[in-house]
Amino acid sequence: MTEAQRAHTKICSAITCLLLMVLSAPSWGQESESPIRPRVEVSLKSWLFTAGETQWSHDASRLDPTLGDPTSKLTYKDTDTHLVGLGAKIHLNRRLFLDGEFAFSVDFDRGSLRDDDYFSGQRLFSRTSSAVTGKGTWYVSGSVGYRAMEFQENRGHLDVLGGFQYWRSTYEATGVNFLVCDSSLFACTPSTFPAVKNTTHWMTPVQIGGQLEYRITPRISANVKMVFSPVSVVWNEDIHFQRSDLAQDPSFSMWGVGIGGTVEPTLKIMLTRHLALMGGYRVMWNRTYYGRWEVHGLGTGSEIAPLTEFQTIRHGAIVGLTGSF
Repeated sequence: MTEAQRAHTKICSAITCLLLMVLSAPSWGQESESPIRPRVEVSLKSWLFTAGETQWSHDASRLDPTLGDPTSKLTYKDTDTHLVGLGAKIHLNRRLFLDGEFAFSVDFDRGSLRDDDYFSGQRLFSRTSSAVTGKGTWYVSGSVGYRAMEFQENRGHLDVLGGFQYWRSTYEATGVNFLVCDSSLFACTPSTFPAVKNTTHWMTPVQIGGQLEYRITPRISANVKMVFSPVSVVWNEDIHFQRSDLAQDPSFSMWGVGIGGTVEPTLKIMLTRHLALMGGYRVMWNRTYYGRWEVHGLGTGSEIAPLTEFQTIRHGAIVGLTGSF
């Protein structure tokens, strides 16, 4: 049994346990119609085959005036993966609550890397492509929420949120195919060996936002959650296995400060008094506005240049079950 199959088996088992727990409670029709605020909510979500993209570039023209600005641009494109998230929400009192989620990838087998290099005047002298594989995306988030407003006739509410998020991705690129190559500079020979390993850490120590829920019918409600990160920090490391002139742990490192955010509109359907089915769409995004790039030469020390761009985005449909107790 493969790792993905074992993960899916565990997911199905978790869903079965959640269904048994919530269905063992009194049914919807047997309970009072008056609203009962739950103390604890647990959720199991599946972020289905999300589409991801990470790109970064740097400007080394101050180190060598023959190089362009940007000097190099790497784009990890179409990095699709399937993530599973486990969440919990604890109501401390009528208005205050804690909310957290942990998610990890269970499938990752697509994507490509394009690496562009430029001389001054933005003359492209090298463009390569590589296949991307790996299973290295996961994140954890937590927040404190406050019920700021409740609509009349129990039609919904507005919560304000403050919290944090940590997001990590690892991409492994294999093979090198030259799409553009200046043969006067180096041999333009394709390769099938490992090319690049990239690990990105996005740390957002401050997230602020809100979540709105509006009940369309007694069992169906529309929700939208939006959070914004005024301070988002990235730390990134690249290992270029086929560069004999570079160190291998890492070859390049970079850090930056930027902004980020998450938007998640969903629709929730109450199956019973204690069990809800939800579905919607989620977009997570981070981008730097300032940073530094560092190259680690083999036996020649390190040199630093500006990081001109670093951006990560992931989006896709999301479905899940929520049990309340």
